[in-house]
Amino acid sequence: MMPELITPGTTLALVALLAYLLGSVPFGVIVTRVMGLGDLRQIGSGNIGATNVLRTGNKGAALATLILDGAKGAVAVLLAKALIGQNDAMQLAGLAAFIGHIFPVWLKFKGGKGVATFLGTMLALSWPVGLCICATWLACAFLTRMSSAAALLAAATSPLWLVPFERGDLLMLTLVLTALIYIRHWGNLARIKAGTEPRIGAKKQA
Repeated sequence: MMPELITPGTTLALVALLAYLLGSVPFGVIVTRVMGLGDLRQIGSGNIGATNVLRTGNKGAALATLILDGAKGAVAVLLAKALIGQNDAMQLAGLAAFIGHIFPVWLKFKGGKGVATFLGTMLALSWPVGLCICATWLACAFLTRMSSAAALLAAATSPLWLVPFERGDLLMLTLVLTALIYIRHWGNLARIKAGTEPRIGAKKQA
């Protein structure tokens, strides 16, 4: 299901643009540079997300990146809620922030894989659903020690968590975000099948 379109189109376009620009801020690159850890794009897998930041060996930097990347989605949604107050604008803000993270204009559209931003978006849209998705990620990460596997499972099961909380209005958004996460993790899927996917905390990309 999709949210009812209530907000005027021009307002939605402005929401999408501003949320995209917010999502495009490459916090992983900024954090590693500020902390003197080098250019994140030249480290490990070259990805700008928290998992790759962890490959620098600095857990604080990785945690900061995780929180900031998650905040991009959450802040976009919450600002849309505060300023516009309509579900359609909130969902579009989350989607645009997510797209900004994976295709940031500041990095020639070469961004992250969107997991933290996805989690932040879902927490802001429906905190019970978001918590269940986060718990799924944590449980899988603990069992497999693979961030990618945890992300794929959390995304795949996200539509199911809508059911007990009666948030069918979020179904289309979760399906779109899940599809994008799988596209961004295509290489990880191949490595998982081959048994060569790096574990959480590994410093080198397999």
